[in-house]
Amino acid sequence: MKKAKSEANNDLRPEYRREDLGKGIRGKYLAAYQKGSNLVLLSPDIAKAFPSSEAVNEALRGLLKLTEQTKKLTRRSGG
Repeated sequence: MKKAKSEANNDLRPEYRREDLGKGIRGKYLAAYQKGSNLVLLSPDIAKAFPSSEAVNEALRGLLKLTEQTKKLTRRSGG
């Protein structure tokens, strides 16, 4: 069964009027979407230790570097 056109156009609640919502902007978030993002939510106790995203990235880079150094120390020599 197809919906009647009047029913399909009546998606808004009665307290909202289409005029009040303004005109939408097509593609407003397209550039950000195409760029991509990787959002990570930190627990409050962890967030206190890192004042900015740069601080988090610096700490993670240090951890990765340490991990690579540790891997080199624990590898068995082939033989």
